Amino acid sequence: MKAYILISIETGELKKVLGHLKRIAGVVEANMTFGPYDAVAVVESESVSNIGQIMADEIQPIPGVRNTLTCLAIDY
Repeated sequence: MKAYILISIETGELKKVLGHLKRIAGVVEANMTFGPYDAVAVVESESVSNIGQIMADEIQPIPGVRNTLTCLAIDY
């Protein structure tokens, strides 16, 4: 299972947040973006509930993260 997590970050905290994201197990990619969100993290895990756990326990508590939007990727 794969999810794209769009992240809004407080001004001046982008580099620190990206550094934290890249150290989280399950995050396979983390990049700065242009547009309404400041960064995107690609998370791969065995289940939706595992992705939820990574979100709640690892990503949302990072200092500087304001809010997130999780988009589940579905094979079609």
